[in-house]
Amino acid sequence: MHLPTPRSGMSDHELQGVSTKAREASELLKALAHHTRLMILCILAEEEKTVGQIEDILGMQQAMVSQQLARLRMEGLVNTRRDGRMIYYSVGNSGTLSLLRSLFVMLPETAKQ
Repeated sequence: MHLPTPRSGMSDHELQGVSTKAREASELLKALAHHTRLMILCILAEEEKTVGQIEDILGMQQAMVSQQLARLRMEGLVNTRRDGRMIYYSVGNSGTLSLLRSLFVMLPETAKQ
């Protein structure tokens, strides 16, 4: 897939399309711009989990985890699956995992302690 690139001589319709894509990308980045949401996505990268399992891993209250999962779900970054009373969360699509991998590759290695 190529990057949508504004260039001289584009029609208004073409420029509008590029602008729409940029706006959508901006909204996605806003959804990712929270450390807890990034942590949740990293947790879900391996396998689906319940809110309680995510809560235990992060050491956070259920309300905070649920709030962040709701935002991720609203943006289509996570999926849910119900099994009886349990709701399981998983990463929404492989593109999300690719984006996370690319993001973390850009960061410098942290010093081992």
